[in-house]
Amino acid sequence: MANGGRRRRAFIGSFTAAGGPGIVTAAVDPDSGALTVLSSVKGVPDPSYLALAPGGDTLYAVSETAEGAVAAYRVSGDRPEPAGPPVSVHGSGPTHLSLFAGHVLTANYGSGSVTAVPVRADGTLARAASGVLRHTGSGPHTSRQRSPHAHQVQPDPSGRWAVSVDLGTDSVRVCAPADGTLRVHREIALRPGSGPRHLAFHPGGGAAYVLNELAPTVTVCRWDAAGGSLRPLTETPVLPGAPAGDAYPSGIAVSPDGRFVWTATRGEDVLSVFAVEGDGLRLLATVPCGGHWPRAITVADGFLYAANERSGNVTWFALDPATGTPRRGGSVEVPAASCVVLG
Repeated sequence: MANGGRRRRAFIGSFTAAGGPGIVTAAVDPDSGALTVLSSVKGVPDPSYLALAPGGDTLYAVSETAEGAVAAYRVSGDRPEPAGPPVSVHGSGPTHLSLFAGHVLTANYGSGSVTAVPVRADGTLARAASGVLRHTGSGPHTSRQRSPHAHQVQPDPSGRWAVSVDLGTDSVRVCAPADGTLRVHREIALRPGSGPRHLAFHPGGGAAYVLNELAPTVTVCRWDAAGGSLRPLTETPVLPGAPAGDAYPSGIAVSPDGRFVWTATRGEDVLSVFAVEGDGLRLLATVPCGGHWPRAITVADGFLYAANERSGNVTWFALDPATGTPRRGGSVEVPAASCVVLG
């Protein structure tokens, strides 16, 4: 049980334009990690990424469309209920969102920007965004890096900074709150052409792991919360050899004890397991993700969940506490699945 005795639930995003059911709610078996679908709701088109409020009663979803938006839902029951109308993010293709400094932040891939939307005391969204931070720059990959492509934005463990990962500019921006929007405190350059997609912090707060979609690698960075500084240290491939075909890393997660890092790679359709060793990572193993095109992964309660977009299913794995190896438990059908959030 979680959230004051309420049963554990998973919320699954999907691409409605590709046949997805919208936002799916599933019950989570605490012993096996198994998911059982309870309901689905098509509130906004393409709710591809979701985030829960700290209290667990409000769910936020992007609408990954050309006219990007964010929406709030009440999830006290087993079916999400809209909590006000969607709010424009004044950016295209929002792919990620998080909560920071009393706002929902969205990373808008198409327009290369980050939007801040105020959150009211009751968890609902203000009627309009309070600010948009527009990225600038490009990278050497001619088809993917002609312009900025913000792919993720999230707070650091200290809660002082928001960190924006941009695939198009090969950089990470460390931002501070400023009058309802964000200002760039520092921009950190990564290897040209690496295409950073997502970042995950070590629970100790002193390291961050940047997953590079175009490389495909993980860059280990030292994180200094006091100064808002990110320093790249090492870069490790996510696969044991050269890819057999397409290989586009998508999701990354760190174990709560900080011993392991997991990544998902589309095309190769595998999960990779790394041991955290000082300032580096050591690849331990790769295992099949149980579907095709794993877009995102989530780790919670000793289980790993993979949202497999093109095969239309979510698979769950028990994580070996000694080795970090995922052992497949089962799967549930969710067409065009894009992310999983547990609450």
